[in-house]
Amino acid sequence: MDPDSPDKFKFLGGIIIMEKLAIIQYSLVAATIIACVAAIMAAFCDSRVALRAIDGMTRQPELAGQLFTNMLVAIGLIESIPIIAVVIAIVLVFANPFLS
Repeated sequence: MDPDSPDKFKFLGGIIIMEKLAIIQYSLVAATIIACVAAIMAAFCDSRVALRAIDGMTRQPELAGQLFTNMLVAIGLIESIPIIAVVIAIVLVFANPFLS
């Protein structure tokens, strides 16, 4: 096939056939959805952890230091999930198994 034919496009320094362009587009949309949902759910879960920790601190002020430490550890673990999700999304975009 001719590199200037209408069913080929330049993408990231290479030439992509029209059939593969749809796979790339859907991969980008899926990666965006994965990252957005992971970030929204992490923010929601962070707020729930903080709410429960503050609730526990008001009920038992003598354990406030321990509860605060546990809250920070829990929020850190929750925040690692969207980071992993974004890494998986980037792998799906740049090392897509559907493009051979």
